[in-house]
Amino acid sequence: MGHKKLLYAEDELGRYVKTPSSGWQAEEIVLEQAIAEYDRLAAEAWQAARAGKGSTLAYYMYRERMDATLLAQSTGFMRWRVRRDLRPGAFAKLKPARRQRYGEALGKSPAELDRLPERP
Repeated sequence: MGHKKLLYAEDELGRYVKTPSSGWQAEEIVLEQAIAEYDRLAAEAWQAARAGKGSTLAYYMYRERMDATLLAQSTGFMRWRVRRDLRPGAFAKLKPARRQRYGEALGKSPAELDRLPERP
């Protein structure tokens, strides 16, 4: 209680200056924007997967608020491999052990990763 947090804001000249804040309003706004962006990406990935232009892995990755870098860190795979596995053809050819690691990172079984929900 009574704690202040230092934030950066633009002044009237467009320069970034230090500004004390006593609330969490700025963090809340940024968090809401990030969640909305992941929701948008998940919806796009869902549509792409339905059309056969993307993998279900991409949909579940965004739904769990991850990107390729975070999914790579969570699985121990290289980021370039994760990005490759986001393509539908590459994802369809994944070995069971690799699917299992993706499932563990995303909180899904390997079989669940193959299915899209009815709606995003």
